[in-house]
Amino acid sequence: MNRVAIQRAALALGLWALGLGAATAAAQKPSNDDCLACHGDSRLTKDVNGRPVSLFVNAERYRNSMHGGMFSCVDCHTDVKTSPHENTPAKVSCATCHAEQQAAYDRGYHAHAIKNGDQHAAGCVDCHGGPHELLPASDPKSRVNHANIPATCGACHSQKFVMEPSGHSTQPFVSYQESVHGRAVAQGVEKAAVCTDCHGSHEILGAGDPKSSIFKFSVPDTCGKCHGAVEREFGQSIHGAAIARGEWQAPVCTDCHGIHSIQSRKDPRSPVSAQNLAESTCARCHEGVRLSQEFGFAGSRVTTYLASYHGLALQRGSTVVANCASCHGTHNILPSSDPHSTVNTVNLVKTCGQCHVGITANFVSAKVHVNAPSAGDVGSRFVRWVRNFYVALILIVIGGMLAHNAIVWRYKAVVSRRKQGPHMVTRMTRDQRIQHTLLFVSFTVLVLTGFALKYPGSWFSYLMFGMSERMRSVVHRISGAVLIGLGIYHVFYIAATQEGRRMVKDIWLRLRDASDFELNVRYYLGFSPRKPAFGRFTYAEKVEYWALVWGTIVMAVTGIMLWAEIAVGNRLPRWWLDVATAVHFYEAVLATLAILIWHFYQVFFDSDVYPMNWAWWDGKVPLEDYRSEHPLDLESVLEAGQAPTGTTAAAVRSPEVDGKNASEVNDTDLDEPGLNKPAESPEKKNES
Repeated sequence: MNRVAIQRAALALGLWALGLGAATAAAQKPSNDDCLACHGDSRLTKDVNGRPVSLFVNAERYRNSMHGGMFSCVDCHTDVKTSPHENTPAKVSCATCHAEQQAAYDRGYHAHAIKNGDQHAAGCVDCHGGPHELLPASDPKSRVNHANIPATCGACHSQKFVMEPSGHSTQPFVSYQESVHGRAVAQGVEKAAVCTDCHGSHEILGAGDPKSSIFKFSVPDTCGKCHGAVEREFGQSIHGAAIARGEWQAPVCTDCHGIHSIQSRKDPRSPVSAQNLAESTCARCHEGVRLSQEFGFAGSRVTTYLASYHGLALQRGSTVVANCASCHGTHNILPSSDPHSTVNTVNLVKTCGQCHVGITANFVSAKVHVNAPSAGDVGSRFVRWVRNFYVALILIVIGGMLAHNAIVWRYKAVVSRRKQGPHMVTRMTRDQRIQHTLLFVSFTVLVLTGFALKYPGSWFSYLMFGMSERMRSVVHRISGAVLIGLGIYHVFYIAATQEGRRMVKDIWLRLRDASDFELNVRYYLGFSPRKPAFGRFTYAEKVEYWALVWGTIVMAVTGIMLWAEIAVGNRLPRWWLDVATAVHFYEAVLATLAILIWHFYQVFFDSDVYPMNWAWWDGKVPLEDYRSEHPLDLESVLEAGQAPTGTTAAAVRSPEVDGKNASEVNDTDLDEPGLNKPAESPEKKNES
């Protein structure tokens, strides 16, 4: 036998031995049926850390799964040699077959979260499902099917107990569901964007990572996967060019449209809707000084737009009036110097002609933002001159009118006061008038300085005459201290003086005040022929006084809490200061409106006292007026000697007392104790 024949015989013998070994190994390799003989039992479990874990494999689902159609059990569980196996099989790694996907996952956010101890972070089976039931992405039942991606991601991202421990919120998922993309997916639109379209699938990275698909400079490319034409248009715009240069301050898609909460531009909630575009979206950059300082762009563009007819009509609710995008474009915004810009001089007739049909070049030659403070064109300069002229004219003319009317009013008020006669009743003592004046001044200063902080852009701030915030806060606190000190003094006054004690007795609320209120309202509505007779204080004056007491206490307590915020915040829950702030503000609003509507009416606008009740100034009111308004307090008038000598109760009594006409008042009424006895002199009464 030659050498070649020997080699062929050896090779054949080797192949036969190899085939025999393979056949033997195949004979020993467990089949799927062998494995399912045990694992097909739904009761099969094992203990892991003291908890039972199911080892059940659904045979039908496995056969219909992606793995079941390609592999047998031992193709993945390679360490299983016999059935039943003696040792616990090692955990199968997906990376054995899916090395590329595993590497991408390892670079992603979820893998890093697991390494950092986050047990809730998603792994392979959390997204794809169990390996024995795995379905291809093309299968509508697959967890990673395009239509099912939001629900799959939402299994974690909608659960607070999963997201909050890692410092994340569930709001992005909620916002996505309500967005134009989320609603489209729910309606079965296959092309609508889902989580993986923007964030990627395995290599999910944070927005701050330059490799992330949601990194600021990557956002246009990410959105462009679906909105290609818009991306190309944006890339040629002034914003797109700035992004290409690496300008962080330039906007990308999400800066204008939002991120997860993207809405249709026709939706009033959308930041790019006609109602919101100017006031919120474009204003974030083009209203402040950031762009003007960094790039030399003109500021206050939104303010000047809102001051124009277009802006005013928009604020009135017009949905057809021109907004920023109507003139400048949306994704194709270009500088006015660019010949392709919609606001370039050569294109303005076409741009403005969309609304103003039939216009010529002369119509569009004027500036739109005519009130811009830095504009140097002829029209803008003339507008500024006219504005400055009229501001000065208004101040001079209206100021002169106010001065003229003040002079006339003062003269007529003095004449009216002199006509009221010589017989006056002391309504407020000197001490009470001083308290009233201090109350009025401190309250007024508190209102102006308080609301100037709450409404920094209102007329309250202009009344501060350039006062700094530090000075405003000092003045506010000083006024508050004066009000609190006045309250303390008033408590001493009503406790230690006879007049104070008598005032509290007279001003105390009684059940009769309720019936007086009802009768008074019925009288002025024409439902009753008579009005109630009041004592020293009417029900309106009583209510106002006790409301003032209550308001002073509330404002003092909350004001001191806010003044000593550190001491309070260190000893009480922090929300106490928030509650104190709310109470302090709304009590101030209530008190201010009450003074303007209730108190000022009684002092200035009531026709019975017009042009003014002088009691706050000199403490006096005419006897005739007092007789008409407070007939039940006539005894004190006579005792104080404030009626003409020899005057009797019948002479000073009101035409109606407790429903009796003057003719019905009998001798018994006139013989009430003290009504006809000689009165003390005013000096002696004041001394008491």
